[in-house]
Formats: sequence, structure tokens, C-alpha cells
Amino acid sequence: MLSRGVRSLKLATFDLMRVWAALTGLALAAWFFFQLALGGTAPEIVPMLAVAIGGFEIVLYTQDVLRRRRGHG
Repeated sequence: MLSRGVRSLKLATFDLMRVWAALTGLALAAWFFFQLALGGTAPEIVPMLAVAIGGFEIVLYTQDVLRRRRGHG
């Protein structure tokens, strides 16, 4: 632990995967809205990928909340 009870930040591989998933989801959403702003049409797969990645993040967030409530995290 660091001073004042602050824990040092050590990201595990799983945590880094969550960061990359979040960045990928944001990039896909930005691409989708950028295509719409230009008047073009985005491929149908882009919103589905963004929603799939968002669902993945929601599941992981829910697991973290439940783990903290049970005292395991």
C-alpha cells in the first residue's frame, strides 16, 4: 500500500482486456455516428458490434458490483 492507505495500481491481463473492449466499443460508436453525420450509411455490423461490446462491459461491471457486496473484492 502507498501512503494514506491507497493501493498501488496493478492491472491484470483481464483488466487490460476490459480497457481495450471499452476503447473498441467507443471507436465503433464514433465510427457509426461519423458515418451518419456524413450522410452515408454505416454497415449493419457496426451497431451490433458496439452493442455486443457494451453488453460485455455491463456483465463485467455487474460482476464487480456483486463481488464487492459479498466482500470478495
